[in-house]
Amino acid sequence: MSVEKMIEKIINVLSDEAMWVGLFLVFLKVILITVAAVVLVKVLRILIRKTFSVRIKGPLLYNERRQQTLSKLLSNVVAYVVYFIAIVSILAAFTIDITGLIAGAGVLGLAVGFGAQNLVRDVITGFFIIFEDQFSVGDYVRIGAAEGTVEEIGLRTTKVKAWTGELFIFPNGNIMDVVNFSIHNSIAVVDVNISYESDIKRVEVLIMEFLENLQDRYEQIIKPAELLGVQTLKTTEIVMRITAETLPMQHFAIAREMRRDLKDFLDQRGVEIPYPRMVMIQRSPEDAMMPKNARNE
Repeated sequence: MSVEKMIEKIINVLSDEAMWVGLFLVFLKVILITVAAVVLVKVLRILIRKTFSVRIKGPLLYNERRQQTLSKLLSNVVAYVVYFIAIVSILAAFTIDITGLIAGAGVLGLAVGFGAQNLVRDVITGFFIIFEDQFSVGDYVRIGAAEGTVEEIGLRTTKVKAWTGELFIFPNGNIMDVVNFSIHNSIAVVDVNISYESDIKRVEVLIMEFLENLQDRYEQIIKPAELLGVQTLKTTEIVMRITAETLPMQHFAIAREMRRDLKDFLDQRGVEIPYPRMVMIQRSPEDAMMPKNARNE
């Protein structure tokens, strides 16, 4: 084929109005499908958030932790489904055989499933974590050596943020032992050190007086605090223990507040909190000159 014929053929192709109209329609379809998919995902996510927020605020009792977790998971699933449909529609706009592609993708997915056993294990474990409500977004948990607040639970990974700012990302299949601190109420434990010179019975009466109005001052305490009594006898002090049941994960703050208020309360009533003391013995020059036997006598 001569160069002139090739150029003539190219010119004929480029001057074909039907081809340009077809390409314009294809690209228009692609743009419309993409925009529609993005808008649809945003609208569905807003609807999901609104639906779950209405259910949480409604008269029926729902688990807020579980609702938040399911809301995030459902939003992700909706996005995956919509984008998959959009990709298939775009391929159909380019007149690509979708049936064969889907069949091939199924075979490829099966092969990948055998090869990616860890990924399959992560997905299955993530499903059971959410289905069994082992922990939810916002819970304070300990997973292995990591401890912090659950930021996100996905079908493949779980993200935990420590109180110091570190973000731990765990494949769900590697999550073996979990300690969830947010399901049940917590117990604030306060140890009070009393000197051996103090009257224990009087101190117990004063502590009971302090605990009477404690629940009114702190709304996080859900049951009256208890004085368990003498916990240990140390070399320089007597340790008395107080416990108070609080809302989940509120025991640290309540214990700090109780120690401060109890210290002020006991100080005002003359109860001494023991502290280390140093005894110094000063010898005179005459004692230094005396024989050792005479000093002992």
